[in-house]
Order: sequence, then structure tokens, then C-alpha cells
Amino acid sequence: MQMFRFTFAFDFMGYRRLTTVFSLILVLLSIASIMTRGLNFGIDFTGGTLIEVGYPGATSLEEVRGALSGAGFSQAQVQYFGASTDVLVRIAPQADRNSAMISEDVKTALLRQDPGVEIRRVEFVGPQIGKELTEQGGLAMLYALIGILIYIIVRFQWRLAPGAVIALIHDVIITVGFFSVLQLNFDLTVLAALLAVIGYSLNDTIVVFDRIRENFRRLRKGTPHEIINASINQTMSRTIMTALTTLLVLIALFLLGGAVMEGFSLALIVGIVVGTYSSIFVASSSALALGLSKADLMARPRTGEEGNTSP
Repeated sequence: MQMFRFTFAFDFMGYRRLTTVFSLILVLLSIASIMTRGLNFGIDFTGGTLIEVGYPGATSLEEVRGALSGAGFSQAQVQYFGASTDVLVRIAPQADRNSAMISEDVKTALLRQDPGVEIRRVEFVGPQIGKELTEQGGLAMLYALIGILIYIIVRFQWRLAPGAVIALIHDVIITVGFFSVLQLNFDLTVLAALLAVIGYSLNDTIVVFDRIRENFRRLRKGTPHEIINASINQTMSRTIMTALTTLLVLIALFLLGGAVMEGFSLALIVGIVVGTYSSIFVASSSALALGLSKADLMARPRTGEEGNTSP
């Protein structure tokens, strides 16, 4: 009988203690930043006024900020909206002015700067709506994680389920921490990107778990450490190709998609890098730490097979 020879390209599980410490540091730093610095919520969450402005020619954001600052809107967020002639202005709620007064004051200030300016759109989001969006967004991620936990338990084995969920929580916390540390605008598009990251990371983890299950059933020799290592190496080419092709699209979207897509594409870029890492080191390491063995993943005999002894 020919023995199976393990030929590893890389001993991933041999570095699991080091990567565990590295992940813990990133997660703790992210949590510390979220608790101390908080998130730079957009008006989708905080409420406020959004004004889309059109200029007859290319304009400078610094000039727009200067005009708004002179009118008492020093904290206004100003960014290009697809082209250098289109500007998006976000203004947080103010106690002494309502939405109509804010839009009128902004219009007056910008017309002083450039008489050819055109106010194309004015939207107002109330603080109550922003609070509801925050709660519903958090619940959406919580329900997604609970559903994933149940799916992994039913589809694979309970020792694999915690690792998958830990990896997803790891990805979300680090991605949110990235936005907190840099104080990047956190709006509904970023929240949508976080949910997409959960789906992407889960898909990556499922591919690795499926190969682990196949190898535990197929290979007669080898420790769980060796079998998990072999499984990760066998899926590595697929993991790299999927991550690279996705990142190429997202980088193009980040560079060419305009200011509206920057937060969405950046959150996905960070999430995919972290998610690829976690599906290899976090999810698989957790399964090994929980004592995953061949007995856990061996196919159960069908009903009646154990008692069937006829030749």
C-alpha cells in the first residue's frame, strides 16, 4: 500500500501562535480606537443636510470650504461628486438653523464665491432616522453571524463553526477599526461593504473547510495539523487568484469611481485582504485549537448499513 506523502508549500499551522498574537493585537487596537476615537459617521447615521452643487467650470474644494467656513459651516464635509465641476456638501445638524435655513445660507455663500453655481439637490436626514439606521445595521450584521454559525454547524461540524464566526468578527472589527483610526467617513455604503466582506470571507472559509473535510475522510495517515496544512496549500492557488482578481476591480473602482464610491471600495479592499488572511490563519487555527479530529468529519454510515453483514 502506497503511503501518502505530505508535500507542503508552506507550514501555515506552524505559525498559528504568531498569527494569533498578531490578530489579537489588531483586534485590540481596533476596539481601543473605536471606543476612544469613535467613528466618523456620515449624515446617513447622524442626520444632517446633503447638498449637491454644480459649477460651470472646475473648482477647488479649498475655495468651497473657505466660502462655507465664512458662512459658519466650518465643519462641513466637501468632496467631488464624480467630476471637478460637481461638489457634494454634507452638513451636520445645527441647533440654531433648520434644514431650509442651512440650504439657503449655503446657497448664498456659494453664490458669493461663484455666481454661476447651481444647487441641484438638497436632502435632509433626521437624527431619528440616523439612529434607526445604526440600530438596523448592527442587527443585520448580528443576524448574519448567527445564521452563519447555524449553517456551519449543520453543513460541517460544530468544531468548525466557532472558527468561521470568529474569523468573520475578526474581519469586521479590523475593517471598522481601520475607518476609526483614519477617521474616514462611515456611511451606509461602508456598512453595505461590511456585509459584503462577511459574505466574501465566509465563502473563502467554506472552500478551505470543504477541503479539510475531504482530506480528513480520504487520507489515512497524518495528524490534524498536517491535514489542515495540506488542505490550505491545496486551495491556496484558488484563494490567491480570487483575491487578486477581486482586488484589481476594487482598486480600479477606488481610483476611478469618484468620491461616492471611495468608502465602499476602500472598505472592501481592506476587508478582502483581512478576510483572506483570516480564512487561512484564524478559522483553521480555531478548528485545530478546538481539537478537530478525523472522527468528527468521518461520513456516518447510512441507516441499515451497520447491521447489514450479508456478503
